[in-house]
Amino acid sequence: MAEICPVCGLPKELCMCEEIAREQQSVRISTDSRRYGKTVTVIEGIDENDIDIEDLARQLKNRCAAGGTAKDGRIELQGNHKKKVQSVLEEMGFKAEVR
Repeated sequence: MAEICPVCGLPKELCMCEEIAREQQSVRISTDSRRYGKTVTVIEGIDENDIDIEDLARQLKNRCAAGGTAKDGRIELQGNHKKKVQSVLEEMGFKAEVR
């Protein structure tokens, strides 16, 4: 028997909850300077209740070939990857805004 989504009540194969949640979120991408002059790309504005932030961070780290972490509702990637992150997030269906 197919699993049922607890949010919309449709089978998991037909569930559109995560795609709808992606379209409704406004993601902000910025850079921050850390100690020793290291640059960090910060992705904020992702609702942890609708999107699996750990999985999204893993995908972004793989696509950017960079280290990073997901903590306090934001994703931090080592280095300046604003353009790459924006294109990857828009491919996934997010509205990404670079600051």
